[in-house]
Amino acid sequence: MVKATTNDIWVFGDLRNRHLLDLSLKVVAKAADLARKTGDRVVYFSLTPAGTGLLTVSEDEACTIQGTVEEEAIAWGANVIYLFENDRFSTPTPHLFADALAPVFKEQCPRLVLFPLTDFGRDLAARTAASARAGLIADCVDLRPGEAGTVVGLCPAWGGEILAEITYAAGRGTGFATVQPHGEPGEKDTTRSGRIERLALTDIPETKGIRMVSSRPAPKTGNDVESAQTVVVGGAGLGSMENFGQVRQLAAALAGQAAATRPPVLNHWIAEDRLIGQTGKTVCPNLLFSVGTSGAIQYTAGIMGSGTIVAINRDPAAPIFRLADIGVVADAPTFLPMLISRIRQTVMRRLADDICTDMPVQLKKRSGGEKIRTLREAQGWSQEQLAETTGQTPEFIAGVESGDISPPVAFFLRLSGAYGVDPGTFLREEEKERFRDQRTQAYVNRTRNYSYETLTSGAEHDHLRAFMVTIEPHHDHKPVAYKHEGEEFIFVMEGELEFTLGNRVHTLKEGESIHFHSNTPHKLKSLSAEMTRCLVILYTI
Repeated sequence: MVKATTNDIWVFGDLRNRHLLDLSLKVVAKAADLARKTGDRVVYFSLTPAGTGLLTVSEDEACTIQGTVEEEAIAWGANVIYLFENDRFSTPTPHLFADALAPVFKEQCPRLVLFPLTDFGRDLAARTAASARAGLIADCVDLRPGEAGTVVGLCPAWGGEILAEITYAAGRGTGFATVQPHGEPGEKDTTRSGRIERLALTDIPETKGIRMVSSRPAPKTGNDVESAQTVVVGGAGLGSMENFGQVRQLAAALAGQAAATRPPVLNHWIAEDRLIGQTGKTVCPNLLFSVGTSGAIQYTAGIMGSGTIVAINRDPAAPIFRLADIGVVADAPTFLPMLISRIRQTVMRRLADDICTDMPVQLKKRSGGEKIRTLREAQGWSQEQLAETTGQTPEFIAGVESGDISPPVAFFLRLSGAYGVDPGTFLREEEKERFRDQRTQAYVNRTRNYSYETLTSGAEHDHLRAFMVTIEPHHDHKPVAYKHEGEEFIFVMEGELEFTLGNRVHTLKEGESIHFHSNTPHKLKSLSAEMTRCLVILYTI
């Protein structure tokens, strides 16, 4: 005969780190919402070493929170807190916890025991349910009251196309469930009160054949999709690995993280640790792009906490549009290149405003430098790579990013080229006019100088111009006193040229060439006994 259950809904609290605790508290909020409808009581329980409410995740590193675990659990809806104590709980493992909890559940007979849907929660739920010979509803999106006082779990089925309604057999005692800790978070009320009890658990059997060898927290990286403020998720609708590459480009343009639904992971378009959904990771960014995803429940369960959701799908009836704040009905591989281009232009325009507008100097340096660092890291560039691309030194890049150096406009224009954006597509008209005036003046200055022979007559307003430069034997070239933003190409037609670019000296023989940023200091000298003649192509902004 099965012992009758109490009107208690128990929720397991995972104390290994702050993130896992937050997931547990979200399940507490769901349990509180169910309890309001069924008249049950919510009991939060954790297993902890004697004398503390926290478990350490490494030496001297604890799960830090505002207040205490008990206070937070009560604020999210728990009526009673049970802290089960034993010094062996300092090393949390599912088999140890299951052995400790089995007699507790047998004695207390709660109506439901809920676990957050994590790897640890799944393992612990399965072990405790098997020990109690009770039913386990796995992967619940939500719980609601059923007929005749039953509780119904809503679980994705048939590839997420439907929500199956599952309940427990009558008279079978405590029911167990793993619950998605997402969706509406409920209301946190710090004025709530509850009862807190510390209970010592003894006589826990020793587990044979299993022991903890070592444990350490995963290193924090800048590529953590779960903590990213912007996430771009690609789905099967992208059709190929090449098209899925546009998801990475969009994520890089937004300084965000790329992720995926199950099909791209199975096709090896992206690593499995980027999987979003019920069997993967859960994200809650401020901005989420869902590209080529149908919107199956197993996927959307992992994005419910997102701020603004933008969906792109060619099927206007796709379920993802019911969840999205902004929907774009379009073929993703066709639409994404245009979107990426426009985002890059906007990024560079805002960066230009930070660098060039009349804001306070300290604010300008700080905001511009931070954005340049964010842009560089999003592209996967090192400081050395960006320095080489922009014709600067790594020390210069470090100074710009720290705010110690205010970069010239030339650096900004080179950065836009490295970023793949033509400055002419985002500069304001007054800025374009200023550069046009500079081009005109440069053209006039060069054509007046005897050593410059223009090959593009009437090109004073053009971006692209060509000159023939003649240098006397063994003489330095006397440059025109003009600096411009853009690029330059030199091809040696006759003779031998010594070309100094910055601090580096190059020797170019007939038929050889060099390409460089025009604003980098440079000098030309003839090394031959005859005239040295060079074709010079200028591209200016």
